[in-house]
Amino acid sequence: MADFIQKTFGIQSPAAIAIITIALMLFCGFAMTRLTKLLKLPNVTAYIITGILLGPFCLDAVPETVLNGTEFLSDIALAFIAFSTGEFFKFNVLKKNGAKVVIITAAEALTASLLVFSVLYFLLKVNLAFSIVLAALAAATASASTMMTIRQTGAKGDFVNTLLQVVALDNVISLIAYSVSISVAVAVIGGERSASAKDVFIPLLINLGVFLLGGIFGFFLTSLLKKRSTDNRLIVSIAVLFAFCGVCTVLDVSPLLGCMSMATVYINVSGDEKLFKQLNYFSPPILLLFFVRSGVGFDLNALFDFSSSVGAVSLLVVGIVYFTVRIAGKYAGAYLGCKIAKKDKKVCNNLGFALIPQAGVSIGLAALGARAIGGETGEALQTVILASGVLYELIGPALAKLSLHLAGSYSEKIEDLISVEVITADGKTKNDAELLVERIQKIQKELPEKGNSPSEDEQAFLEAAEEQYAAMLAARRKPFSRNR
Repeated sequence: MADFIQKTFGIQSPAAIAIITIALMLFCGFAMTRLTKLLKLPNVTAYIITGILLGPFCLDAVPETVLNGTEFLSDIALAFIAFSTGEFFKFNVLKKNGAKVVIITAAEALTASLLVFSVLYFLLKVNLAFSIVLAALAAATASASTMMTIRQTGAKGDFVNTLLQVVALDNVISLIAYSVSISVAVAVIGGERSASAKDVFIPLLINLGVFLLGGIFGFFLTSLLKKRSTDNRLIVSIAVLFAFCGVCTVLDVSPLLGCMSMATVYINVSGDEKLFKQLNYFSPPILLLFFVRSGVGFDLNALFDFSSSVGAVSLLVVGIVYFTVRIAGKYAGAYLGCKIAKKDKKVCNNLGFALIPQAGVSIGLAALGARAIGGETGEALQTVILASGVLYELIGPALAKLSLHLAGSYSEKIEDLISVEVITADGKTKNDAELLVERIQKIQKELPEKGNSPSEDEQAFLEAAEEQYAAMLAARRKPFSRNR
């Protein structure tokens, strides 16, 4: 379709083609969320499906030049995802149950990775490079889907606190595992039959360096924003994030761990949560383009191809096995970790269900992995992660909501949501109708005056925009005042 539009409307300018294509990706991605919202599916699912529809297997509406020119989006998207995750690493919260969270996270992440590797490599005879990278990606959990479910239900308590910290730490472990595995995979594909010790320790040292560098950038960001007005804070913070991504790209490393470190330093030194809300409201278009672009690169034919670059089985079989085995590993590992950490029975039985979603970080790392490995193996890696990511996003939020309900973190019963006095002032017991009326009246008082009141993220972003507009007006008045 890209050639058809170019020939029909006579568009020859590469810039015009790129702008129109990006506008099409944004509009179609938004339109698809209107449909998935009716099915109560997350936006990530809509974006990936949109990319598949716009890709070469359906409409073929995205030119190759645009795909190549937007390759940097994976780094930028990972930076925003990682920075938002770092908000949950508050030292005062981690002190309370930090050791237990580390035990649980290590158990569920490593169990999922080891189980996936064992089944793929030893049972299905998938090659070593592919098995080890896919196993590393199995540790990651989609923080966005988990956060969305928690916000929708208003869930609170020990289960929610544990879940948020495990999800945040999950991605740290996944990144470290990915960094080691991708080095081993590149070495194996390059002709080395066995990986040496340096293939394991060098990536660990590089990630340690990136982590420390991210912390330095975090202190730098804190000092820059200390005396800045709200309108400039958004500009400066995005500039620092982009600069850090640029440094990581030059070094050919993932910005994920460094951006987490940057956000962790910022939140603990400044205590400022408003910046995260502003960035959360700014980032959706970037994340939309990234996920749509990932969907465009989805290779449908590869699912049914018995490629020698992967092994003797088709990617469809590999994808199904990865999908089911990872779920089993996550649940078993989370249960074991909670038992070791002596968590409540409800947390032990249900935490694994809440760790099923997988999209953002895994898709971003898969894109980086495909770029590092290259060839058919790299394309196969992206295909499996994208296909399984869609399935995870279909069932993940539902399972996460179920786990929150079974753990008693939220309730849909009105008597649990709104508490009222059962006994009147004169000592009489109220009947059910009186209790219901009183609860409804109490709910009405707590509702905001406007039905379309903005969210916290939107409100923070609007405040920044209003201050920017006020600053512009003030700057325009100054020359006029001087002339008078």
